[in-house]
Amino acid sequence: MKPLKEMTKEELLAMKETLSAEYKEAQAKGLKLDMSRGKPGISQLDLSLPMLDAINSSSDMRTVLGNDTRNYGDLDGIGECRYLMADMMSVKKDNVVVCGNSSLNIMYDTISRSMTHGVNGSTPWCKLDKVKFLCPVPGYDRHFKITEYFGIEMINIPLYEDGPDMDMVEKYVNSDEAVKGIWCVPKYSNPTGISYSDEVVRRFANLKPAAEDFRIFWDNAYCIHHLYEDTQDEILNILEECEKAGNPNMVYIFASTSKISFPGSGVSAIATSLENIEFIKSQMTVQTIGHDKINQLRHVKFFKNLEGLQAHMKKHADLMRPKFEAVLEVLEEELEGLEIGSWIKPRGGYFISFNAMEGCAKAIVAKCKEAGVVMTGAGATYPYGKDPQDSNIRIAPSFPTPEEMRDAAKLFTLCVKMVSVDKILETM
Repeated sequence: MKPLKEMTKEELLAMKETLSAEYKEAQAKGLKLDMSRGKPGISQLDLSLPMLDAINSSSDMRTVLGNDTRNYGDLDGIGECRYLMADMMSVKKDNVVVCGNSSLNIMYDTISRSMTHGVNGSTPWCKLDKVKFLCPVPGYDRHFKITEYFGIEMINIPLYEDGPDMDMVEKYVNSDEAVKGIWCVPKYSNPTGISYSDEVVRRFANLKPAAEDFRIFWDNAYCIHHLYEDTQDEILNILEECEKAGNPNMVYIFASTSKISFPGSGVSAIATSLENIEFIKSQMTVQTIGHDKINQLRHVKFFKNLEGLQAHMKKHADLMRPKFEAVLEVLEEELEGLEIGSWIKPRGGYFISFNAMEGCAKAIVAKCKEAGVVMTGAGATYPYGKDPQDSNIRIAPSFPTPEEMRDAAKLFTLCVKMVSVDKILETM
């Protein structure tokens, strides 16, 4: 197809008329699809239903060490669940604390602890004049909401196909002691789907922070969320790399089974150095008696081990792959050659990131909503909800069916073309 910017005004006006007619037809279909969040579809949730039968009133509720999961104890999680989560996160059991159903909750608590009690004895962040966080963009909106909530200044760092702009990261971290952390989704990143290269991971591990309490918030949410069996991304183990570099305390790794078992009733964990673990546990003893150990036991009995988790995720991939491919096929069919948008084909994760022409994202999302397709708000993938280019749109294909995703993608590309034509006509 011919690039829109090479079309004459007459050609664009004719296209606008055709697109407007197609849009009215799309509105008449009465679509009601929600792609605003990366929610697992019903068929994915059904995969874990047998877990509910893994424990019943006649089950042995004791751990392998004989501890009763119905009672107090095991503050850092039952041993077998720590092993399971450690294997999933590619770390050692002793470096893991198993928590409740949400890794986001752990991240919030980690920031909150740092604000009120500092990091391993450092000055509490709330007593400092300025606290800054680096935010690779586009990124995960809920990360940004946490730091915004605590009044932490957020700094945009461009995210490339191999990871964040490490020259910028090193400049800020190594020279500004007010920079206390960075948000990272290193594998199948939310929303771009990219994975950090070995060089990027090593550069992270070899940072020389001006602040002794600087921490990397490594949200490895999609560590086993592959879409293809034969093409899978792998990343270096950041905890091991930090240890090699003499920075064992510099990273917190977060993960959960939220998109593996049940989002509302999964198991989450944090992995970090033994020194960090002791500091975290000293505060957890005040905060809680312990998390839901029966749910931890249920997960262990159902998945058994890493191989069980991986086999389960293949079933997820079989359900997710057609939805992603439906979107990607429509994007290629409808937009290839028009030069009004770009996207990356992810090999895992939960999202497809679309970059529209500058100044078009909000209008595209609004038009989709008018026709019955709700998407993540434009700007949400940037701190403070402000995309400087008004360009990035996060597509979440997981919840609708593949057929619904094709319909939604058709409408989306129609809206992209409509808004782009209007934008180009404005400059003529």
